[in-house]
Amino acid sequence: MRKATVVMAGLLFFTGCESLRFAPSEEQKQNAWVHNRTVVIAAQTAKDEYASEKLQALTDLSRLQSKAFVAYCGLPDELPEAETADEVLKESNVQLAKTAFEQSSARPDGWQVADSAMELGIALAGLFGGVYATRIIRFLQEAKAKSNALKEIVLANEIFKKTNPDSADAFKDAQRNQSPLTRQIVAEAKSGN
Repeated sequence: MRKATVVMAGLLFFTGCESLRFAPSEEQKQNAWVHNRTVVIAAQTAKDEYASEKLQALTDLSRLQSKAFVAYCGLPDELPEAETADEVLKESNVQLAKTAFEQSSARPDGWQVADSAMELGIALAGLFGGVYATRIIRFLQEAKAKSNALKEIVLANEIFKKTNPDSADAFKDAQRNQSPLTRQIVAEAKSGN
């Protein structure tokens, strides 16, 4: 159990949160589906309108590539209307694409990852039971509370510095006396990693 925890912590420390992503949302699945329908219609339109061979080849390749997006995201629970070019070009599909783009660039921040890891540790310890599990649960609950407190302090300090710019220099002076590890933890907390 201890080795697994050390390995998981090490992986997160060395790889960071950049490789973590949320599962595709319903909007992202719908957008992938509409994208697939868009390129299928574009490929068919290119053939129907006798577009250049190059454009037809590009739209055929796009159609094939789009299948991979749908396969990766999975089918949405509700398929948007996208049978014709007019349906695909509706404003609702433009908004769907914008929403999916915003969601796609989101990654869990360090606080979310740490909170989830502690919740998982508490759940796993609860499964094993016993005296050691009780100690582990207590330790993880305390670590979670301290993590939340640190997050609140850092966020409150950032808000204070933004609303009181004349105090920013005093914060910087105070930080000069902090250990390198403390400065690193605070910097990571500020950046959300």
